[in-house]
Amino acid sequence: MGALKRSNAFLFFIFILMKPRELAKAYEPKEYEDKIYAAWEQSGFFNPDKLKAKAKPFVISMPPPNATGVLHLGHASALAYEDLMIRYHRLKGEQALWLPGTDHAAIATQTKVEKILAKEGTSRQKLGREKFLERVKEYVATSQGTIRNQTRKMGSSCDWSRERYTFDDGLSRAVAEAFVRMYNDGLIEKDYRIVNWCPRCASTLADDEVEYQENDAQLYYIKYGPFVVATTRPETKLADTGVAVHPSDKRYKKYLGKILDIDLAGHKIKVKVFADQAVDPEFGSGAIGVTPAHSAVDFDFAQKNKLEIIKLIDENGKILKSGGKYQGLDVNQARQAFVKDLQAAGQIEKIEAYKNNLSLCYRCNTPIEPLTSEQWFVRVNKKIPKRNKTLKQLATEAVKSGEIKILPDRFNKIYYHWMNNLHDWCISRQIWWGHRIPVWYKQDEIYVGSEKPKGAGWVQDPDTLDTWFSSALWTFSTLGWPDKTKDLKNYHPTSVMETGYDIIFFWVARMILMTEYIFGEKPFETVYLHGMIRDKDGRKMSKSLDNGIDPIAMSEKFGTDALRLSLIIGSAPGADLRVYEEKIAGYRNFVNKLWNISRFIFTSVGNVKTVKTEPQPKTLADKWILSEFNNLVKEISLDLDKFKFSPAGEKLYDFTWNKLADWYLEIAKIEGSKDQILLYILERLLILWHPFTPFVTELLWEQFGQKEMLMIKSWPQANKIDKKSTDYFSQLQNIVIKIRNLKVENKIPPKELPACQLESKIFTKNDLQVIAKLSRITLVANLAKAKSFSLGSTKGRINLAKELSVKERQNLENYIKATEARLKNKNFVDNAPAQVIAETKTRLAEAKNKLK
Repeated sequence: MGALKRSNAFLFFIFILMKPRELAKAYEPKEYEDKIYAAWEQSGFFNPDKLKAKAKPFVISMPPPNATGVLHLGHASALAYEDLMIRYHRLKGEQALWLPGTDHAAIATQTKVEKILAKEGTSRQKLGREKFLERVKEYVATSQGTIRNQTRKMGSSCDWSRERYTFDDGLSRAVAEAFVRMYNDGLIEKDYRIVNWCPRCASTLADDEVEYQENDAQLYYIKYGPFVVATTRPETKLADTGVAVHPSDKRYKKYLGKILDIDLAGHKIKVKVFADQAVDPEFGSGAIGVTPAHSAVDFDFAQKNKLEIIKLIDENGKILKSGGKYQGLDVNQARQAFVKDLQAAGQIEKIEAYKNNLSLCYRCNTPIEPLTSEQWFVRVNKKIPKRNKTLKQLATEAVKSGEIKILPDRFNKIYYHWMNNLHDWCISRQIWWGHRIPVWYKQDEIYVGSEKPKGAGWVQDPDTLDTWFSSALWTFSTLGWPDKTKDLKNYHPTSVMETGYDIIFFWVARMILMTEYIFGEKPFETVYLHGMIRDKDGRKMSKSLDNGIDPIAMSEKFGTDALRLSLIIGSAPGADLRVYEEKIAGYRNFVNKLWNISRFIFTSVGNVKTVKTEPQPKTLADKWILSEFNNLVKEISLDLDKFKFSPAGEKLYDFTWNKLADWYLEIAKIEGSKDQILLYILERLLILWHPFTPFVTELLWEQFGQKEMLMIKSWPQANKIDKKSTDYFSQLQNIVIKIRNLKVENKIPPKELPACQLESKIFTKNDLQVIAKLSRITLVANLAKAKSFSLGSTKGRINLAKELSVKERQNLENYIKATEARLKNKNFVDNAPAQVIAETKTRLAEAKNKLK
């Protein structure tokens, strides 16, 4: 049990919130939620240091949302799953730490602020670096306040006293320290290589920050000396320095190793012809023009075959001097002009429609321009000094060994594939908002350190670090590293990393890579990957479709607990989830059901109090409900331990609505004297529901008049399960359902109580009376003419004849009297057809039978 360290905040909770009140007929979340959260927060129990927990700590580092706006439904789902886990483990008596924070989100944040400046008629260039950074900080501060409030609105029980920010002083120091260590180990270097360049963001992007979109393009077949080369980007041929063919292609063997002069509509280039297995002889003519400065594949060709690298396109997407007369044109203009010249020179053999994958910036959707540039790289394939393993090997082995478990496990294969194909990570960005690279230059000298070197003349590298570099340190930098802190010792490695499957490579893989390098240990034990939130029709939510759902608006309308349930029940790791307003409204109805069940119990018992031990059952129903509850505790605990959130919620829902409300409460009205059992179950049921629906359960809890918050109570323990009683009660339910169905089938109104005879080898007289009350029948000792039925060890006979009203009986008696007189009339008998006489006698018999 989470023990208490009493404080003013704690007393505030006792005296202000936890005064038992008369429960309203309906639960109004807007009236209570903010007050409840304020009481939780002021109590201090979000901080695990306030809990005298002996068990192993349970730790989640909250994936930091970007400091660029508001939370969306995907964030809300993550908060729901994470808070569920934290509250569950806190109730289990563990030091549950959920550490919150925000990400400075370099490119995303800079882009947002630049758009604001553009509307104001200015730009970052006009402001200058220092003033621009001040504007960004102002924007971030406002956004962080919004994010904090929205996170609170979701009921998130995170430790705000430990809140961090990827750009705060401590984390900035950690980033510099990590860079310096990796540089000193030879794992970071500056090199001239091909990079992904976004002309709009004016910065490099890592390989996994590039998105691909199928595009309708054109494939140009260009007469190219003795070859015909096919390309979708004819303008890049202006900087070709090679021609690649397949080694087995006999058409081009005589050219291998030669340097040829090629004239492209008056633009002269020199190309070296070489063979490589990577060339597809079936593509185009089987000969490929190689542009080393603007293709990653061609850059590799250049390294292997010692080709000249000629840069053609600059960082603004303009053609350089190497492009001859096309200098100064943007890429599209140059393409049109060059193709026109080639056509005039008779060098375009043909143009075909072609589908290809267009590379786009993941932030602004601008087409990526591969180009050569001097940048900083993390060398993932270099052996780490004294460890004889590469960063890739460390990160791969952490999952393969089982040290880190990924849920669902099908993502293991994807993770390995990504790791196997991981290239050196470009970590420098040409933007202003971000951690400055901790490198200084002075003439021919270079200094790498966490602080500026002493002396005049040192100039810091203008570039900033990739956002994911700082985010990769999140689990340990937030706990105080590089200092050896108590938090770092107590709470690292963390327990779970809960995040979306779409950023497993952006973030999760890099966290594993960096933590294994710096600590030689895992950053977390389990990775729980949630899916995307989709609309009712399974479509991705987007501004263009106008199908997004604002979680805060839904919380205001239906209550946070209902929103949380709609995000939890139906979910599964790695699977997308459909969420829509009707679904949330449905769970609002359930929250009200839980409220009404609790209200009924609180108002029907003689004295509301906690019941410390399981009451002694007196009837079959008592044994059944206690066994069902114990089984519920057992199964839910197993489900939550195995991250099966939806199955746990579904079982709770079924027990609460179907077993407790529909069956046991109805029986309690019949049998009476259920105070102890009802209070015992409700007290523990509220604890079980608390991780899912924290607000309504905390409010209902105050009815017990306890001095302790529900959030720090003890998770229930499962007692003995009476299998025999659950089997017997199942038979009782089946009999009730059978009788109810027979009444419906025979159109007997629910209010009518037909006579029924029941004989059973297992049920007591009390049990049979319960069956009679629930199925609305009248028990009789004998029943001559009736419908027979049998279920298990019980046999029954029921009179399914519809009871007549006084008027119906009178009409029937009059009909019988008149019909008998008619049949005694000699004139009718002598003259009526035999068939009519027979039918009249049959109807008379039926009428008499109805009066029995």
